[in-house]
Amino acid sequence: MTSSATRRGLLYGGVAVAAAAAGLGGAWWRHRGSGTSGEMLGADFWAQRFERPEGGELAMTSLRGKPLLLNFWATWCPPCVEEMPMIDRFFRDHGANGWQVVGLAIDQPSSVRKFLQRTPVTYPTGLAGLQGTELVKNLGNTGGGLPFTLVLNADGSVAARKMGKLEEADLEGWRRELVHS
Repeated sequence: MTSSATRRGLLYGGVAVAAAAAGLGGAWWRHRGSGTSGEMLGADFWAQRFERPEGGELAMTSLRGKPLLLNFWATWCPPCVEEMPMIDRFFRDHGANGWQVVGLAIDQPSSVRKFLQRTPVTYPTGLAGLQGTELVKNLGNTGGGLPFTLVLNADGSVAARKMGKLEEADLEGWRRELVHS
């Protein structure tokens, strides 16, 4: 075997190992985040406050007591932007039935304000900035990727986590499991 064939074989082998590891990691993440963990979020989570793009403040403690879909996003994240109209529809359709939806932007405040002027949503948005990166890691998204969604039961326990773009089936499944509306 020539040295270039050996290098090519090692390269293909390395790519195959990396792909297998990524697949296993993704399967583990989906399995880990798909069920209800029952993990309760502590007082430090509920004590957080975020500036709102339009002014004022979003206090997490005001969101206790009802199911909560918490979506972390950024203006520079294409899947984040793509899922926002679907999340907004979900909020408009199910907010009266007990659902709360909050978007936390991990982005520059000026970018978020400009984006929301062009593409408004009806659900509350908070400016998490760099603090949001640490927050998503503390909430189970150790890689810090976006979009990231956390679903909480009315009692504040974690019902689901999803790394990556949401689908209608995700929202419908969570709606049926948590509110039955």
